[in-house]
Amino acid sequence: MAAIPAPPATPPKPTWDPGQPEGPFPWLRPTIRIRLTLLYGGMFLIAGILLLSIIYLLAAQALREGYAPQFSIVGGGPIQVTSTTCPALSNGTGNGNALPSDTFQAAISQCALEQRRHALDDLLSRSLMALLGLSIIAFAFGYAMAGRVLSPLGKITRTARRVVGSDLTRRIELDGPDDELKELADTFDEMLDRLERAFTAQQRFVANASHELRTPLAINRTLLEVHLSDPGAPVELQQLGKTLLATNERSEQLVEGLLLLARSENQIVERKPVDLAEVATRAIEQARVEAEAKGVQIRGERALAVVQGNGVLLERIALNLVQNAVRYNVPEEGWVEVTTEVQHGQAVLMVSNTGPVVPAYEVDNLFEPFRRLRTERTGSDKGVGLGLSIARSVARAHGGRIQATPREDGGLVMRVTLPL
Repeated sequence: MAAIPAPPATPPKPTWDPGQPEGPFPWLRPTIRIRLTLLYGGMFLIAGILLLSIIYLLAAQALREGYAPQFSIVGGGPIQVTSTTCPALSNGTGNGNALPSDTFQAAISQCALEQRRHALDDLLSRSLMALLGLSIIAFAFGYAMAGRVLSPLGKITRTARRVVGSDLTRRIELDGPDDELKELADTFDEMLDRLERAFTAQQRFVANASHELRTPLAINRTLLEVHLSDPGAPVELQQLGKTLLATNERSEQLVEGLLLLARSENQIVERKPVDLAEVATRAIEQARVEAEAKGVQIRGERALAVVQGNGVLLERIALNLVQNAVRYNVPEEGWVEVTTEVQHGQAVLMVSNTGPVVPAYEVDNLFEPFRRLRTERTGSDKGVGLGLSIARSVARAHGGRIQATPREDGGLVMRVTLPL
């Protein structure tokens, strides 16, 4: 059996994009823009603290050396002074007595010291308030400038997101100075050119191969129709011819589906409502004869689950999964459970089966072309090893994915999720 969890068709959203909202708590995420903002603002804050310290020390030294009182009172008579800033210079306690000269000398020296201290405290408080305001402005300015500098990265991110969505025609074409960001954008554009040429060549090869397959299928259909038109053919031969004709018709439909995929760049262009329950039922009917021959019971409830897509390709997913579940099963009392339902806004097709124990470390390799459990690129009567690779490609083309989970008792649980 072959199985592997396919990565989601929709690429994961990048952690940062200047052109998109950053979520309910953008400040909690250490984006490049936030880190640059903290760097710019932190450097300004450190420089401001150093400048403030130097100014404070110089002002303190100037006040200490240049504003100390350089006078003395001559004479011993009392002095009458009134001051609102230095209460100690006022005449006594307001009773009209004058101050002695020595007391006045000490009071005026103390007043000068107090005025210097108040001046330094006022300078420090006003400088800190100015530094705080300028720091806020610096952080805001740094945030805006970081966004402007990193805006080319946002354009690169958005272009890469569209490219991952299978649109290889997008190009960044970044304008501006010939700096590192423009060099990165030009390198990315060159890489997209090479990728587009490679994908175009691959699609052309698939289209040409599908066209070449049409010829033998048309010849087989013609031969079968000629033999079926013979009225004298035995009944067994007519029944075999009808079976082969139906198989040939489905092969032609599959080739048409591959052509459609090649023309639409691995995306389904013409979508119609398709019920996964009906698709799964038709796949079960085609695999029932083989299941009965191997003694495998097919069961499961299939609820209505309508998706938009290509019915032939979606049926191919179900048929490949059911056939693999039947072929890679236990020899006795095996079962295959096929269910369809709608969960969380998505249509789900689930195929579970009994079978050999699949180690978890081997699951990731089972979806590779021509790979089987414990055998690689070797012949097998169970198939050519392409069934699940095709199923994964078709699921991706429909915007869905396939997940494989080993069962503890053996076998696998294949879960296909498709958007409604």
